[in-house]
Amino acid sequence: MSSPRPLASTAATGWHELNVSQPRYDRRGLTPGIVHIGLGNFHRAHMAVYLDDLFARGEDHDWAILGAGVRPADAAMRDALKAQDCLSTVIELDPDGKRARRVGAMTDFIAVTPSNAPLIAAMSRPEIRIVSLTVTEGGYFIDPATGRFDPGDPAMIADAAAPDRPTTAFGAIVAALGRRRAAGVAPFTILSCDNLPGNGDAARAATIGLARLSDPGLADWIAAHATFPNGMVDRIAPATGPHERAMAARFSLADDPVPVTCEPFRQWVLEDRFAAGRPALDKVGVTFTDEVHAFETMKIRILNGGHAILAYPAALLGIDQVHEAMGNGLVAAFLDKVTNDEILPVVPPVPGQDLAAYKRQVAGRFANPEIADTTRRLCFDGSNRQPKFIIPSIRDNLARGAVPRGLVLASALWCRYCHGTDARGAPIAPNDPAWDELTAAARAAQGDPALWIGMRSIYGDLAGHHEFAAAFAEALSLIWSEGIDAALARYIES
Repeated sequence: MSSPRPLASTAATGWHELNVSQPRYDRRGLTPGIVHIGLGNFHRAHMAVYLDDLFARGEDHDWAILGAGVRPADAAMRDALKAQDCLSTVIELDPDGKRARRVGAMTDFIAVTPSNAPLIAAMSRPEIRIVSLTVTEGGYFIDPATGRFDPGDPAMIADAAAPDRPTTAFGAIVAALGRRRAAGVAPFTILSCDNLPGNGDAARAATIGLARLSDPGLADWIAAHATFPNGMVDRIAPATGPHERAMAARFSLADDPVPVTCEPFRQWVLEDRFAAGRPALDKVGVTFTDEVHAFETMKIRILNGGHAILAYPAALLGIDQVHEAMGNGLVAAFLDKVTNDEILPVVPPVPGQDLAAYKRQVAGRFANPEIADTTRRLCFDGSNRQPKFIIPSIRDNLARGAVPRGLVLASALWCRYCHGTDARGAPIAPNDPAWDELTAAARAAQGDPALWIGMRSIYGDLAGHHEFAAAFAEALSLIWSEGIDAALARYIES
């Protein structure tokens, strides 16, 4: 069993540098049961930490992780982690003191190749009983207009035409499931750990939908025997840059080029539907429930929606850090009022959860100065996030006969952000995969707001809702005529 490595103490405030916690189990006794695709910061601060805690209890050592990736950039992560025996540095940024640990739940990282042959071979092995993913929302090939799997996506068409040489994660999963079926091996569970509504349903649609394009019989077998649990995941883990690497160096870990920093809070809520068993994650804080969607709605509406409500006005006002945005009286009051008046009333009850307390906890997490999260990160990919995190709350308010002017203002602020300049006239660098399209629409909307909400892939039929359209036009006109501060103040005082 490994023991903590002693370090020199320091007088610097907020640092607990007495030791870096090492894995409290013999990693030589681990054997893989999981292949995880997408070894970004979130996975290494979330799922890998839960498993590390479980292994430290002396349990389920046959559920270690094999890391994997399908993009050329994943090869660089493989090189970095292989050079340190697949250990990850995770630094928890508690305002009362930073704490570092080495997480040892991963035993190897599969070679990354264009045809994904090593990945397919690994997933075909009988001892692999879960394939988990963090491949971002875009990796599920969802048509934004319908919210459903898009079999016409060029990547899906290409994988269906060459199923033995897939380029996507789901193409590799389908190929491995095909091999298992041919060999008489039961399927694995496909476990999405991505932050999108109904992530298990989305993974199921992508897997079965892709399989049906090339092998309908395989698609039917997957539908009958594989499982795709829905789950809600939560932990803030900012991107790694020079600041995070310097932080690792203060823990005498300067040799790690890919440390992870994260907030102390973490949460994982899962459906207990696993085709071939699962590790005892309930023993280390994971909640298993049939009501994942209730937890998911709570988190998406309050936390992820809160990100957008906070980030766009803050970024337009030139505020770079999320905790600094929480220190701005107008921005913080805007977030608080919108959440209280327009989000909490349309969030269904969640078992064992006090929504007001959850909202206060979220605000405290946003205000954590140690996270150094950026408003730019929270503003990224609004074209994908607004339809998931903001528009549903707008619709629910309209359905109950209320025009949610704060949420409408938040969406108008997103439009103003996509114009490409902040309140001082400084340029905003492209920050969305559809940035050029959004910028053109935002500039046209300055004269005719209907041109923005007419984007059906984002707003659907809301442009035809007269009260919503009028409120949006009023909000956007106010932003342009009187400024960000005035628009926020007008709403807060209403």
